[in-house]
Amino acid sequence: MTFNTFIVMAWILFLALFPMAFIWLRRAWRIFFRKDYSEVALKGGEPPPHPEKWAWVTGAINLVAGLVALWVIIGVPLWIGTGVLIGPFHNFNGWSAVAGSTIWLKIFADFIVSRQAHPFLLGRKKKSKAKNRS
Repeated sequence: MTFNTFIVMAWILFLALFPMAFIWLRRAWRIFFRKDYSEVALKGGEPPPHPEKWAWVTGAINLVAGLVALWVIIGVPLWIGTGVLIGPFHNFNGWSAVAGSTIWLKIFADFIVSRQAHPFLLGRKKKSKAKNRS
């Protein structure tokens, strides 16, 4: 068996799913069970004014992405070891499409939620009354 770039990249993608699934599922656990909203809809490292409003969306995104990554982590070795298919894992194209789509969709969904949680204000910024008095 020769190692080429394709095999190395397949292993990198598969092994990268382990920490991603752990982080995403841990984040969902923190949001839903511990009510820790410190990582909800961050924009520039700052949380939104009301993070509890966006917690269920962020938690759901992390939960779904973590479960899909876990599905791939379980499905690929199960098919290789036993031949049992629990998804499109019979070749590299199947499981890498699921894994890659999950990663990109999670990135886009987190970006959209963070932008919705931090509204963009148009127009002039109003001066505070304290500055007007001095």
